[in-house]
Amino acid sequence: MRAPRTIAILAMPGVQLLDVSGPLDVFAEANVQAGVAAYRLLVVGSRKGAIRSSSGVRLMPDAVIGDDGIGPVHTLLVAGSPHAENAASDIGVNAWLRRLAPKTRRFGSVCSGAFVLARAGLLDGRRVTTHWAVAQQLAQDFPSVTVDADAIHVRDGRLRTAAGVTAGLDLALALVEEDLGREIAMKVAAQLVMFFKRPGGQMQFSRKGEAAPTGRSALQEVQRWVAANPAMDHSITRLSARMGLSERHFARLFKQEVGVAPAAWVEDVRVAAARRLLEAGDAAPKQVASLCGFADADTLRRAFQRRIGITPAEYRKRNAHSAISPE
Repeated sequence: MRAPRTIAILAMPGVQLLDVSGPLDVFAEANVQAGVAAYRLLVVGSRKGAIRSSSGVRLMPDAVIGDDGIGPVHTLLVAGSPHAENAASDIGVNAWLRRLAPKTRRFGSVCSGAFVLARAGLLDGRRVTTHWAVAQQLAQDFPSVTVDADAIHVRDGRLRTAAGVTAGLDLALALVEEDLGREIAMKVAAQLVMFFKRPGGQMQFSRKGEAAPTGRSALQEVQRWVAANPAMDHSITRLSARMGLSERHFARLFKQEVGVAPAAWVEDVRVAAARRLLEAGDAAPKQVASLCGFADADTLRRAFQRRIGITPAEYRKRNAHSAISPE
């Protein structure tokens, strides 16, 4: 028998409840499946008193940062919260994290908790992930951090980071596998009715490809035209002619004001259109390809896997609308 590994989850005011409860349930179930108290679980608050979550439910922390009773921490995780990317830096939390993290076996974050670690300077030079909706902002705000916007969870040395919300369960399960082995982790996954290894990345959930048109009004008109007519020929030649510009000038202007090359933007729009058709669940892949401007079903499949990380068939199976009408 070895002493239980202490798992401490830092929960800030406004925390996303599942960022805390999800990983805790995985570790608690691991204790059951292992038949021993493999983990000691702690919720740590940034100040005394109950923590009001984003859903309104209140958590009573087991400890507060700086408490002597926390003891040695094996794994430290920082839970995320809605709008954490815009929250003010907390000097006390930053100092506590900088003191504690180097003493742990591993540390990390769930969802937007990555911003808290980044503000404490603990992500500099590291590869991480976070929720797809704020991944770009994390990369912009902290240029020394390499952000993988598609990963469900990332391991970089002692650092572990998870994507949005339910990905905290995936991360916790991976940590259980590290500590207790594959068999225990698989039993935990079976008991919690979750994937042992979730297929695909988080971009299958992203709606980033459906952003509003940007740039000067003439460019926005072109973007609206493409979005409304994805099956048409949207080559550089056609798009530049629509704006009355040379191909070279149009390509340079588009990249400068929209942020991506025209061809990449067109593919994003076509994949977004394909997603909507697949979610409707009626059209065959060949029809979807034709309606969205892809040469054939194979071209659609390759583009879909590039952008979303799974095949169109798998995407439809998971996301097609139910045939049952609402009452």
